[in-house]
Amino acid sequence: MSPRVALILLGAVSLVACAKSDESTLPGTLERDRVELAADANEFIVALPFAEGATVKAGDVIVVQDRALSAAEVDVARAQLAEAEARVTELKNGPRATSIRAAAARRDRARAERDDAVRERDRLLGLVARSLVSKSEADRQVAAASAAEASLHEAEASLRELEEGTRAEQLAQARQAADSARANLQGLETTSARLEVRSPVDGVIDALPFHLGEKPPRGATVAVLLASTAPFARVHVPAPIRAKVRIGTPAILHVDGVERAFKGQVRFIASDAEFTPYYSLTAADRSRLSFLAEVVFDDAEARDLPSGVPVDVTLELEKP
Repeated sequence: MSPRVALILLGAVSLVACAKSDESTLPGTLERDRVELAADANEFIVALPFAEGATVKAGDVIVVQDRALSAAEVDVARAQLAEAEARVTELKNGPRATSIRAAAARRDRARAERDDAVRERDRLLGLVARSLVSKSEADRQVAAASAAEASLHEAEASLRELEEGTRAEQLAQARQAADSARANLQGLETTSARLEVRSPVDGVIDALPFHLGEKPPRGATVAVLLASTAPFARVHVPAPIRAKVRIGTPAILHVDGVERAFKGQVRFIASDAEFTPYYSLTAADRSRLSFLAEVVFDDAEARDLPSGVPVDVTLELEKP
């Protein structure tokens, strides 16, 4: 074999070896968890305490929307709750002694009116028997006596109701009405509080899509945050090695501009390929399938690495 032929064969073997060794080295970028904050109401933005790129802590107010209408609704709900609670207190305390005495006086008056009406009825009926008064006049008095008797029964029933106090069913209904008013107030207060959009995590403001004075629709993203946690590498695993990659597969990460290498492991890999429809692909097409994966750093020093920087991830796959 001539030296020239030997050199060509050696080069071909080297290329094949490099291709096999590079199969598990995947290019990607450093990313951080993104948090999108949405508007809970269709109200004007009245304040933006932070600018894009600012560092914020969990609980910091990032966007403030107009709360005038919401505050009015909360005031109405608070008044309704006070009214419902006052009704519960009133029913718990029961009727006042003065109310009971007034009801007793109305009963006594109704009894006296009934007695007068009965005496006059009996007198007229006696006169009718002696043909001294017409029957129609006596009939009118009979009706008046019956009405007086009914008024007496009504007054006696009202007095008994006051003396027996509040029924348990009435108190239960009043308490339920108060609970409903309280829940309504809490819901409106929560909605009003959400007009101050707060950061749920420590991070950096990546974007503020709306400006001061604009009115975002409900559900629109008003702020995008990048969490201050350590970044992760987002890569695409080719189909030929997908079966060898699992959650926890170790990896070595080489970040552009950083001399040292970092250790990490796979924390997520998609179950669906990004090249579809997978069921109709030929063998050659399937080799171009890829699966999105995320690789996290084991080193604490990686926390300060910037987002968006290119990274090469070498997966330490198990040998067959």
